[in-house]
Amino acid sequence: QVPLVESGGRSVQAGDSVRLSCAASGRTFSTFSLYVMAWFRQAPGKEREFVAAINRGGINTYYADSVKGRFTISRDNAKNTVYLQMNNLKPEDTAVYSCAAGQSSSYWLPTSYGKWGQGTQVAVSS
Repeated sequence: QVPLVESGGRSVQAGDSVRLSCAASGRTFSTFSLYVMAWFRQAPGKEREFVAAINRGGINTYYADSVKGRFTISRDNAKNTVYLQMNNLKPEDTAVYSCAAGQSSSYWLPTSYGKWGQGTQVAVSS
């Protein structure tokens, strides 16, 4: 059973908006609120990069400079779900977006996360 399942990825034009969702399931996430949640992305031929993270209570959020002011991460602990609202999309945002769950304060490092989804594709054309 895949513990994290992303959805919402699609092909859009520059300037459009997309909302990604990541639902956590299974016994591992019986205490979803204990996990720091994050979104990473990987474009073809590039390394995985940090996009955004949110702390356990949903109060503190962190963003990569490249998306700051355009993307918003949020979570609903009652629904075991984390979201990524992406506005004013640019062609350089094209990537596979994956959500991750971890318990480390080093939120920008992929190695801080032990659970990953399979990803959802976002393609932005100019």
